[in-house]
Amino acid sequence: MKNKLFQLMALNKGAGSFKLETSGDEATLWLYDMIVDSDVTAEWWGGVSAESLVKELRGLSASTIHIRINSPGGDVFAARTIEQAIREHSATVIAHVDGYAASAASLVSSACDQVIMAPGSFIMIHKAWTIAIGNADDLMGTADLLEKIDGTIAQSYENKAGDAGKDTDFGALMAAETWLTPEEAVAVGLADEVASSGPKASAQPRWNMSAYQHAPTPVNDVEEPKPAPEKPAAEKIDHRARSLRLIAQAA
Repeated sequence: MKNKLFQLMALNKGAGSFKLETSGDEATLWLYDMIVDSDVTAEWWGGVSAESLVKELRGLSASTIHIRINSPGGDVFAARTIEQAIREHSATVIAHVDGYAASAASLVSSACDQVIMAPGSFIMIHKAWTIAIGNADDLMGTADLLEKIDGTIAQSYENKAGDAGKDTDFGALMAAETWLTPEEAVAVGLADEVASSGPKASAQPRWNMSAYQHAPTPVNDVEEPKPAPEKPAAEKIDHRARSLRLIAQAA
């Protein structure tokens, strides 16, 4: 079976961007990219590395930090590193899900003090992926490790959700690769509110999400209805001339 993480990175290489903007006592980190484990990986596959993002985050003295997210996901341990840097920062950190907070990116949003989702955006949660080579014992050991990772991911969602998610089986949602609309995410506690409007579509990378099983078709990827073909000039009806003829016949 193909390694789906490599597939995701290969399909989206160079499609995203990451930048920092500051204004007064506020700062904005634009996480419009994949999340990867190192600068070397980022140079080869594209994406933003945990070390680069954390360095920018720790260098900020702003009292409010906005993290705008449109990410197809990436490396879970890189996301864990970013999560911890968010928790350790003294600022109020607000996540804005502008497009996708998929896979590892959903862990980043869950670590923030507040999560605001744009209309039409999605948070996606699923079980961890990996690739393994070895004998039966090696593969069973890898499976055990994946189960532990899944357990810690589900716990992170439960911590974020609090009372709103007390009746939610996040493990089952992960197993089903669940894509949550803003309203659904608010209902289970992974988001706090739905924004009144979202960013302009021109600001959005067009991610190839085919590595996932149940990715929704983005609105801007749906083919627009085509107008009915215009009649050839010879077939067009000259309504004014027809009216004049009818008047003449009746006179």
